[in-house]
Amino acid sequence: MRLTRPMLAPAALAAALALTGCGSGGDGEAAVPETATGSLEHLAAEAKCAPNMQTDADTIRQAICEKGDEKYVLATFSTDRGQREWLNTAKDYGGYYLVGRKWVAVGHEDVVAGLRGKLGGTLEQGTRHGGGTHSGGGGEHAGHSG
Repeated sequence: MRLTRPMLAPAALAAALALTGCGSGGDGEAAVPETATGSLEHLAAEAKCAPNMQTDADTIRQAICEKGDEKYVLATFSTDRGQREWLNTAKDYGGYYLVGRKWVAVGHEDVVAGLRGKLGGTLEQGTRHGGGTHSGGGGEHAGHSG
């Protein structure tokens, strides 16, 4: 692929932001590597996980990774669209997601944040349920009678 002037500007901006540590809070965030790519087995090896395969289909491969108290799901997808559709549906259930190109790791916030130091990627959060006025079982609907 030949780089043209319109393509160079975004690439230069991304490189400048990466080199300056833009957005890093000084708590190890600057140590985020370039986002990993590859098969489920390759990603699991990068994360130092022995994957327990749960789904092995043409469109999605999914495994559970456990290391001590840490447990997460690692999934790879055959297409970007398939990944985004899966992620949009999964995020309705809440949770924390580390997202790379054609892969997702799902687990507790601390676990996926730790994985980011090994696999790179972007942290995303699912829809929060039960927060605000609905917490504690009462909330704003407690007095309704029908």
